[in-house]
Amino acid sequence: MPTALMRHARPPSPLAGRLAGQSLLFALGEGTFMTGSAVFFTQIVGLSAAQVGLGLTIAGAAAFLAALPMGKLVDRFGPKRMWALSATGQAAMFSFWPFITDFRGYVLMAVGMEVIGSLGGAAHGAYTIGVLPPGERVQSRAYMYSALNVGFTLGSLLGGIALAFHSNTLLHALPWFTAAVFLVNAAAIIRLPRAPHDDRTPEDRKLKVPGPGPLRNPGWLLTEFFGGVFWTNQVLLNIVIPLWLVEETDAPRVLLAFLFGTNTVMCIFLPMAAARGVRDVTTALKAIRISSSFFVVSCLITLATHDTVGWTTIALVWLGHVTVTGAELYLSAASWAFEAELMDPRQRGAYQGAGELTSTLGRVWAPAVYTFLAMNWGAAGWLVIAGIIVVATVGIHPSTRMAHRFLERHVPADVLAEARASAPEAEEGAGAGPPSLIDSEPPTAGPAR
Repeated sequence: MPTALMRHARPPSPLAGRLAGQSLLFALGEGTFMTGSAVFFTQIVGLSAAQVGLGLTIAGAAAFLAALPMGKLVDRFGPKRMWALSATGQAAMFSFWPFITDFRGYVLMAVGMEVIGSLGGAAHGAYTIGVLPPGERVQSRAYMYSALNVGFTLGSLLGGIALAFHSNTLLHALPWFTAAVFLVNAAAIIRLPRAPHDDRTPEDRKLKVPGPGPLRNPGWLLTEFFGGVFWTNQVLLNIVIPLWLVEETDAPRVLLAFLFGTNTVMCIFLPMAAARGVRDVTTALKAIRISSSFFVVSCLITLATHDTVGWTTIALVWLGHVTVTGAELYLSAASWAFEAELMDPRQRGAYQGAGELTSTLGRVWAPAVYTFLAMNWGAAGWLVIAGIIVVATVGIHPSTRMAHRFLERHVPADVLAEARASAPEAEEGAGAGPPSLIDSEPPTAGPAR
């Protein structure tokens, strides 16, 4: 057993370990602040719950609109530079949080944070695809995903300890702690090796990126839209199943803590197992089918708990949570393969931004729709939710073929071959860096930072 744990803790490569370190740092800082953010905004800033929600909605809309422009900045100036700039900018923004005293300041800060974060998300995605050898990309991203969850868990513990003391002084310190962690992260990013796209000269940056942009690639946009639909497993995980447990079953509410603990443990220890064998579009589609099967099974198990009692209910609710976590793990592996294989290597930042646009459209409706279906239609509602996933599973197969044909028509064969079969040789600062683990979106589940 100790040997197996040590093997799991070992990164696929030294570079993957260093990238996992960035994920760990990002999640540690973000998780610490987010755990205490509701209390910080209401008790320190003095906002109402409605104001907090409205500000987050406005900030989310700003991030949505900024996604594509931020991605284009990544392509122009290089992913490593923009990733470090984003981490530094977020550190600066966090350091100003204790000085915000009204709703207007809160909205401006929240919008700034989200826009800077969208730059970091696009840069991180473009950098990791560019710098990792093709044969290691999915396994390395899985290792980073594990690290991300470790970081969020540690951050939640630190935030919870701060809340336990009921001290405004400690609450004031939360954003400063996060700012310090993000600064360390930015310094570590600078010491990472350069990705191929980081080597563009000032003259290169003045030239228009060759080829049509991602908004003209309907296959990519549809693939990312369906990906957003699949990511509604997080709505099931975090909203619908907990509401169903409380309102429609006889299971004790304390079971919720056990459910989320199970999800955390699985997302730390199982990503690399789920990603094993996923290396291209064909194997990624197989992972999508497995993910969707888990999602559908979770719906069927959960709807059955309406009529069960006692330990049977507890066991089935837990099993429903386990299966929807399985859907998350296999979907993550497939998503990383799609990103690596279906984006124009010359425009990875823009593709990341465009993908965020359509992925958001694929999932933003789910909290309201899924909650209504499950809580008002009962068993029929759960079957409709499962049917939505089945339709998306069918649809993503032709959409990936469309995206692949688009690249073959518009990207030179040698560019595609180099992106899929070669690894960068530069190892600037390769010997240094922090320890390892997973980093976003968002938060969220979703792509790792």
